[in-house]
Amino acid sequence: MKFFVDTADIKQIEELIPTGFVNGVTTNPSLIAKNGDDMAKTIKAICSIVSGPVSAEVTATDYDTMMQEGEYLASLAKNVAVKVPLTPSGLRTCKTLREREILVNVTLCFTAAQALLAAKAGASFISPFVGRLDDRRLLCRGHSALAHRLLPALQARAPFLPSRALALGSLMRQMHPQTRRLRPLPPVRRLGR
Repeated sequence: MKFFVDTADIKQIEELIPTGFVNGVTTNPSLIAKNGDDMAKTIKAICSIVSGPVSAEVTATDYDTMMQEGEYLASLAKNVAVKVPLTPSGLRTCKTLREREILVNVTLCFTAAQALLAAKAGASFISPFVGRLDDRRLLCRGHSALAHRLLPALQARAPFLPSRALALGSLMRQMHPQTRRLRPLPPVRRLGR
């Protein structure tokens, strides 16, 4: 089982590392801006304390600019996984970056069919956007409902595809707001290799 924390707050990451719950980190430009920090500096700092993948998201929406941003982000540290949206341009970017052996996290995945497209494009990681679905009460059983639909679909229909894991939402969102203790998380199963 792998846990990827969804934060750009280095203090939070440092607090969680001793628990063994930090196998990787996902960030996005909004999380980094919220802390008022420089994007490149923050990504480098996170990569220096986390040995697993650190997802850094592109802001572009077109293929050429996503490629430029993705190559730049990947150059910041060896453990950067470039996060791209699940759009036609994002999937094309995913395919090209993977051909260059750059880790890619495809985000904004809402359905099993979309997850299959991301896996076919070569995604290293697929991030279902479960937090947003939960916020809108589109999932009656929360994170595990989407996971139970995505995992079997990927395993049954695409065992030959290279996607290795699903990053399921935010560990930080799973902490009780008053006690800051962890709520139970659904199981995350490793896919592929």
